[in-house]
Amino acid sequence: MTDQSPGATIAVTVLTSLSQIAAAEWDACACPEAADGGRPNDPFTTHRFLHALEASGSVGAGTGWDPRYLVAELDGKIIGVAPLYAKSHSQGEYIFDHNWAHAYERAGGRYYPKLQIAVPFTPATGRRFLTRPGFETAGLGALVQGAVQLAAENRLSSLHATFCTEAEAIAGEAMGLMRRTTQQYHWLNDGYRDFEAFLASLNSRKRKTIRKERARAQAFGGTIRMLTGDAIEDRHWDAFWRFYQDTGARKWGTPYLTRKFFAIAHDTLRDDIALAIAERDGRPVAGALNFIGRNTLFGRYWGCIEDHPCLHFEACYYQAIDFAIAHGMARVEAGAQGDHKLARGYLPVPIHSLHWIGDTGFAEAVAKYLQAERRAVDEDIEILTAYGPFRKDRREEPE
Repeated sequence: MTDQSPGATIAVTVLTSLSQIAAAEWDACACPEAADGGRPNDPFTTHRFLHALEASGSVGAGTGWDPRYLVAELDGKIIGVAPLYAKSHSQGEYIFDHNWAHAYERAGGRYYPKLQIAVPFTPATGRRFLTRPGFETAGLGALVQGAVQLAAENRLSSLHATFCTEAEAIAGEAMGLMRRTTQQYHWLNDGYRDFEAFLASLNSRKRKTIRKERARAQAFGGTIRMLTGDAIEDRHWDAFWRFYQDTGARKWGTPYLTRKFFAIAHDTLRDDIALAIAERDGRPVAGALNFIGRNTLFGRYWGCIEDHPCLHFEACYYQAIDFAIAHGMARVEAGAQGDHKLARGYLPVPIHSLHWIGDTGFAEAVAKYLQAERRAVDEDIEILTAYGPFRKDRREEPE
């Protein structure tokens, strides 16, 4: 596959394993902001995170996520990469197209396999068309063209890029892809000096509710600690694996990640992780796994082996806010779904994705649906924000 630009030819190739590209080459495109030794904007498209998924068997043969990583080269230099997968189902995506698949197959088509540019099992916004600085336009154009060409040449039904940035969504739409808008709940740091300053920004009723929830959670009979880096021990992963299995069995039937993923994460990702662990009598009973970005804390998984009132809210939401404030982070992304997050200071924000469908008639029907859906999402965000927990009159004296 090639992309013709004035005076240049960009070659796009497909890799079936990250072992086929050096980590430094991948990360030069995925997280150039971390070249100075700082954190990436998010760890999810780094070589170490995607390799952990692959090496642990969480993606690959038998999972429905078969790697087809794209690499764009200009004059022998890698200028762009993309985490692309051939999908045999629509699980683990969080921007779902189940209804599209059902409609397509009822009409006699074959929806799967399809192509997905995404971070598996990770509903976190970030760049999906990963380019070296200075090659943003050419690299994105080549990766989009290469992905569409791969889908078309193999007569696949569709191509999807989920949880991309708004800038990528706008650029992709200009290139002929369909743009979709959905929503999530994020906590935004308004320069709060501490958790009490955040509470002061809420209306009286919500302040009281959160204080009661934190008190009930803290009264579970143990301690809650946020661990990162070398403070995370093997025993914590053993405990969290039990928590994760419980949640995964109830939500998805089978957990997406393997136990080996957490073992690899301990070796290569623990500095990217903030793990909230609740212990009672020296025994871990609940936990919440977060990943640390440059300016964002990403909430990912929660689980428990004992039920205690409000412990879920404390471990997942309030501990994350505490951590973000303490480390000067701009936001907390608390994962997919959950209208209950609104009452806890997390506001609705738009989430973007891009889609290509090979069948012209079906693509036209989906495009009309997406236009109506976008209007509905915009209205929902406006209404939900207006009914949010924050004080309408900031002159109100907090209690």
